[in-house]
Amino acid sequence: MKILRTSAVLALALAPAAFALPAHAAGEATVSILHGVPGATVDVYANGKALLTNFKPGTLTDPVMLPAGTYDLKVTAAGAGAGGAAVIEAKGVKVPADANITVVAHLDANGKPILTPYVNDTSKVPAGQARVTVRHDAAAPAVDVRANGTPVFKNLTNPNEAKGVVKAGTIKADVVLAGTDTVAIGPADLTLKEGTNTIVYAWGSAADKNLKLAVQTISGMHSAPGGVPAGEGTGSNDAARYVLVAGSAAVAGGLVLTSRRRATERA
Repeated sequence: MKILRTSAVLALALAPAAFALPAHAAGEATVSILHGVPGATVDVYANGKALLTNFKPGTLTDPVMLPAGTYDLKVTAAGAGAGGAAVIEAKGVKVPADANITVVAHLDANGKPILTPYVNDTSKVPAGQARVTVRHDAAAPAVDVRANGTPVFKNLTNPNEAKGVVKAGTIKADVVLAGTDTVAIGPADLTLKEGTNTIVYAWGSAADKNLKLAVQTISGMHSAPGGVPAGEGTGSNDAARYVLVAGSAAVAGGLVLTSRRRATERA
């Protein structure tokens, strides 16, 4: 539990950003972190070195390549310093090789802070098409996701995801309460570029009226004409669970190599 909680607080930091994934090197993992818990700012240390300081809700880190290994993690109140009292700490956290994940600290359906790691789908898509993925990470009931006013993903619940392959182009997306036309988030224009996976996160709290979207774009999935399209459907992230302990908590440890981040906030 300490590792899970460390990871959840660890991931407190980030907003919508787009990025191109670098190629994997042997023995490394590609990891990004999304902060989807409103109202919490923390500092994070790995092996005694500051990794993330004054991290605020609504920030998405740039992806980093993490060498496989182990890290000692410590989370303190913002400004407490490396010697400050640990809010949570975990030692000997392992980084798995060859994983491609986004770790999201967010609220569950009842408003409790939790951590969910997602494995990002980087499989090829046919020429002229793009993948779109939607992840429900908000303290909110089941929702439908609409494109140009038409529901495309229905009855999506926290913390599940839905994905599909569509024609590249721009769509107007919004999130409504399942089975209704009551808009919870949006609308927002999404540009789905050929050969990309555009990942949309709904985060925040419906009760507190601070629901927002974060957007992440992964490129490099072009396929020659006639290529085999990726699958489509919904899931409960079973494939992601294997990195819950071994990978997600290690995110901060790898950031010791790269502290670069983006802090573009989107209402």
